[in-house]
Amino acid sequence: MLKSIEQMKRIKDLPQFSRPREKLKEKGAGALSDIELTAVILGSGNKGQDVLSLSSKVAKLLAEKKGKLSHEELSKIEGIGPAKASQILAGFELARRYIVKETNKITGANDVLLMINDIAGKQQEHFICISLNGANEVIEKRIVTVGLLDKSQVHPREVFADVITDRAASVIFAHNHPSGENKPSNSDLKIHEQLTEAGKILGIKILDHIIISRKGYYSFQENGLIN
Repeated sequence: MLKSIEQMKRIKDLPQFSRPREKLKEKGAGALSDIELTAVILGSGNKGQDVLSLSSKVAKLLAEKKGKLSHEELSKIEGIGPAKASQILAGFELARRYIVKETNKITGANDVLLMINDIAGKQQEHFICISLNGANEVIEKRIVTVGLLDKSQVHPREVFADVITDRAASVIFAHNHPSGENKPSNSDLKIHEQLTEAGKILGIKILDHIIISRKGYYSFQENGLIN
């Protein structure tokens, strides 16, 4: 008697053509479910759980967190240790970078948000610099500083060093607020003023400065703080 889908928990129980790797080879990655794609990334399970069982747990957490996972959160899943957590995050980050490269022209804050959503829920403040060419296409995105608790130490010299190397025509800044407050603090406004002055001296235009948190975002450009 044939086994039902519910009973087929292990890769070896599945018909050859239905196994994730074989299915990907024959039909392409687009034919795989989220669980099957995760199974391919993980490669194998462990003594206690088959890779499909582990993948199911990861997919469930992904849905709950809307794709915003940390190494710590993944490592808490039974059967997912530091190595497998790193595999998953590396796979997602690589895919995210190529998505950005495919749609790398910045037309507004929404395009930037696609690039910085991963820092929205971080416990520490991350300051990001995105350099662009004359056509507003992304050259590179970099994390310049990671602060302690609720602030990062940002110096114009550090921020613009790589932007100059990129021969960028313009730049976009972004940082997160672990507190959840989106509006700029006095410190944010002071730092932005310093960066604006440095940009003027260097001939590099600041297109926007975005603050992001779990509750939303604040765009300096949309709120009239950038001419």
